[in-house]
Amino acid sequence: MRRIVVVGTSGAGKTTVSRELSKRLGIPHIELDALHWAPGWTETPTDVFRARVSRALARAAWVVDGNYAKARDIVWPLADTLVWLDFPLTVVLRQVFVRTLRRMIVREELWHGNREQLRTALSRDSIILWALRTHGLNRRAYAAALDGREYGHLAVVRLRSPRHVRLWLSAVPDGGAAAPAAR
Repeated sequence: MRRIVVVGTSGAGKTTVSRELSKRLGIPHIELDALHWAPGWTETPTDVFRARVSRALARAAWVVDGNYAKARDIVWPLADTLVWLDFPLTVVLRQVFVRTLRRMIVREELWHGNREQLRTALSRDSIILWALRTHGLNRRAYAAALDGREYGHLAVVRLRSPRHVRLWLSAVPDGGAAAPAAR
């Protein structure tokens, strides 16, 4: 495990898992959201975003988190391992709600001065609604993509609950040894 991509619906815990893997393996963590979002929650143009992703992946090892289909053809072919946080919708919604509430209360800065706000959390642009709308779509898209030959080179770790994540991460020894496979 030297080039790892962590995917899952918004709120599943991709960044948390990626940070822990990065720390345990001693390799850089790359958060695709940080490359995608500009100040004022402005999306970076696709060509600029893809160039940033390509530059970030020009290292020998990394852990990437993010669900950006517009960069999948750059990230997944370079990865050797894909960690899929495939949690039930109820778990994802609980996690994204708690995370959003915590971020609003502490006014946590995310990327480039962006913060989650109550008016956005209650709008049609809500990350909670986004998780609700994309959960099934992501699940089907990942299953289909991983069923074909294009990504057959990936070691796939499909984790179906936060408990499975904790167990799997506990088996990743500090210093870069490979973790046991999970399905």
